Amino acid sequence: MLDPKKLEELAKQITSAIPPGVKSMAEGAEARVKQVLQAQLSRMDFVSREEFEVQTQVLIRTREKLEALEARVTALENTSD
Repeated sequence: MLDPKKLEELAKQITSAIPPGVKSMAEGAEARVKQVLQAQLSRMDFVSREEFEVQTQVLIRTREKLEALEARVTALENTSD
């Protein structure tokens, strides 16, 4: 899931761009913007950066093992000929 601090920062940036007159009418604008952002982003099925990095490392190790196994199979095929 997304980092709550980053989500809060984004909500603050959006609400700071709202003109002062509108801000006074919409006291809870920041909280509402945060709610809407969180709801919309959760529908997009994102993964966290940490989860992405972990899966990247798993893929790298898997590729290395596959290459080693391919080399071993090739060597075994060459010795049986």
